[in-house]
Amino acid sequence: MKRKVLSVLLASAMVVSLAACGGEEASTSGESSSVSSAAGTEAAGTEAAGTEAAEEGSGYVLETLNMVVNGTLTATVDAGQAEFEAQWEEAVGEAIGHPIDLQIQQLDHSGYVDAVGRLFAGGDYPDVIIMSADMFKQYAPTGLLWDMAEAYENADFQSHLILPAINENLKDAEGHLYGFAPTYGNGCVTYVKKAWLDAVGIDASTIKTYDDYYNMLLAFHNGDPDGNGVTGDTYGVVAAGFMGNEAPWVNYLPEFWQDAYPALLQDESGVWYDGFQTEETKAALLRLRQAYVDGAIDPETLTASTKIAREKWFSNDQTGSSGVFTYWAGSWYQTLTDNLIKNEVDSELVQLAPIEEVGAYLNREAPVWCIIDDGDGDDSREQAIFDAFIETMMDGGTVQTLWTYGAEDVHWSTKAETFTTNPGTENEKVYEYADGEFHLKQSPNDPNSVWKKNHLDPALVVCSLDNGFADQSDLASEGNKFFTENCVDAPMSPASETYTNESGTIYDAKLAAITSVVVEGGDVEAAMQTYVDTVGSIIDQCLTELNTAE
Repeated sequence: MKRKVLSVLLASAMVVSLAACGGEEASTSGESSSVSSAAGTEAAGTEAAGTEAAEEGSGYVLETLNMVVNGTLTATVDAGQAEFEAQWEEAVGEAIGHPIDLQIQQLDHSGYVDAVGRLFAGGDYPDVIIMSADMFKQYAPTGLLWDMAEAYENADFQSHLILPAINENLKDAEGHLYGFAPTYGNGCVTYVKKAWLDAVGIDASTIKTYDDYYNMLLAFHNGDPDGNGVTGDTYGVVAAGFMGNEAPWVNYLPEFWQDAYPALLQDESGVWYDGFQTEETKAALLRLRQAYVDGAIDPETLTASTKIAREKWFSNDQTGSSGVFTYWAGSWYQTLTDNLIKNEVDSELVQLAPIEEVGAYLNREAPVWCIIDDGDGDDSREQAIFDAFIETMMDGGTVQTLWTYGAEDVHWSTKAETFTTNPGTENEKVYEYADGEFHLKQSPNDPNSVWKKNHLDPALVVCSLDNGFADQSDLASEGNKFFTENCVDAPMSPASETYTNESGTIYDAKLAAITSVVVEGGDVEAAMQTYVDTVGSIIDQCLTELNTAE
């Protein structure tokens, strides 16, 4: 109980700081802003979560499983979630030998960090929850998360684990494993509209340096790339914030941040330092300021969510849009293209190779699924959750297919069928499949696009899917290949008690400094001094804890 009390205190402190952040998202290589209609989750460990079986030694019977997830579950309420849930319950119930009720609470993606903080502060704990790497590092030391190291080592999916290093690297120095990553991290690449490049006479292969990149942005703003006869009504690039709200922080505007990393990180000797208080960060802020003044960057970047930035970029009305958008690799290459097609906008995109000053795109730390520890000293409940949720997620068959592609005959099928997307337009496409041929169907909430995946990206998953089901578009495959050839791992996120409690305050101070310089034109040295005056002592305490940790 002492551990649980400590957890509640830490979570309560955390929500105070996080609520001020306006934190945008937990992580996503795929997003949706839909919210589940499922009832609010119940505190983990209550009678509703399960009961002890009557016979001695029969273990914990998990009757209900409460799950909190962000937009990375693309089978949302309006896109086949009910069918996904029903098929999951049937398959998992068969696997564990008794019925189980899955309750999905899908929180709004743009406010996920804050919403989770409020849940925890109110003691409203789910059974399982997805966390970004940064969230995970903050909550792991609190005692709130169950150590699944032994369950992981003994899991049946070890027999077809193809990327063991991903989860081995999540273990702390004592070998504890407080979360499970079903995929590796993925990251963002820079997409450029080919039609806009053609309109301003630029060949993407010539974009080698920051100057080349910046001149392209200026051409998109000062020229008429959308062809409406007006100059100056378009922008070079749009993003969800000048700095992201989670690690790896710089992935939406890498060309401006370059060798700066505005977070706590380690140098080559393993010593932690504050990357925000560096000359590299000051230079990055000045580059962003110049772009803001010149119209190279959409000013709405200051407040835009990823949803707003995306929709503005592929909008049917390209006035006020931008030519460049740095976003998730792989399946999002296809998704962005599909949205341009749907909105009757020239859809050909170019993936821009990293410019010299960037060197490589960042592969983020993987998001993880965590099990809430009820603190009673008995692991039977938590083991039952692991068996029902994580073990089956990686079963290589029916349940892994549900997480990867969605519900059978809703999101995918092996039955013979023919369907048409965008009928009656120049983008009309007919799909025809024979009986027994695995294929993805039309999206439940958009008949003019083909479903792509559910929660797990088949190209990133840590365990093999062994039923032979595979249907990844050429663009998605090309995007994954491009990213893996042009990425390096992002710096490791910090984990300390002070950082856990004060990360929101630190983030707010960074945003204030960025806004002062980029938007208001303030002096960068003065802005940095204000940052130090505001959170310098907190940063020092974080660094002390990090650099003295065993």
